[in-house]
Amino acid sequence: MYVDLPEKRYYKIGEVAKAFDVNTSLVRFWEKEFDIIKPKKNAKGNRLFTQEDVKNFKLIFNLVKERGFTLDGAKQKLKENPETTVSNFDIISRLEVVKAELNKIKDQL
Repeated sequence: MYVDLPEKRYYKIGEVAKAFDVNTSLVRFWEKEFDIIKPKKNAKGNRLFTQEDVKNFKLIFNLVKERGFTLDGAKQKLKENPETTVSNFDIISRLEVVKAELNKIKDQL
């Protein structure tokens, strides 16, 4: 899944939810369920997600929504082979970015 977010240090929960086309409640739920998503909280208690959090959220989104894993299955997959899962996902993400760029060029022609 190609997510188009501007380059920032922190993202608000609404920005993350909009980028993935999900409800903010799902973002909060997955934050509680998965240890790899650890947003910072400001003085008001608002969640601030880093680039790493967004990357991890994208990985979980891929496992659960696109590949059909259950939450327990996704947790298991992340615990069993975290390096392999992340490296495969990184390769797929890069290829999706290249595909999106190529589609932009094609549309301009």
